[in-house]
Amino acid sequence: MHPFSSALINWFSINKRDLPWRNTRDPYSIWISEVVLQQTRVQQGMHYYHRFLKRFPDVNSLALAKEEEVLSLWQGLGYYSRARNLHFAARQIQLDKQGVFPGSYKDLIQLKGVGSYTAAAIASFAFGENVPVVDGNVLRVICRYFGIAEDIRLPATAEKVQPIAS
Repeated sequence: MHPFSSALINWFSINKRDLPWRNTRDPYSIWISEVVLQQTRVQQGMHYYHRFLKRFPDVNSLALAKEEEVLSLWQGLGYYSRARNLHFAARQIQLDKQGVFPGSYKDLIQLKGVGSYTAAAIASFAFGENVPVVDGNVLRVICRYFGIAEDIRLPATAEKVQPIAS
């Protein structure tokens, strides 16, 4: 194992927070957490995560819901396109996959509203697929550790970091 990986795993084992989506391999629950937490602090998102899963415990219950109900549960989180995309993607799964949640990065990235970060998070956390989950924080840490001075907001920097993360 690379020394960077060891250092990161050590740091995480000491500093990790106990969060419910870290204690499951259910792709649906992980997906909901990832979407809720986009542009949202964990403390605020936790309530919405639990409330959303209580009402829509699986992808099929979400797919069968009326959009108004989905948006009502989302009220207060903002960025309502996230809720609309969740609902649309749940319907995609129900119609195209007979309600079976996609099990790979390649299939997850095809869902409406699922970008590379969310697809990688679900694929790696739920299915153990070896895909890096790279966001701004990951870019910042890797750049600092490996002495990469480029601006992390530039696509070229993300392209440079991707193989390191992999």
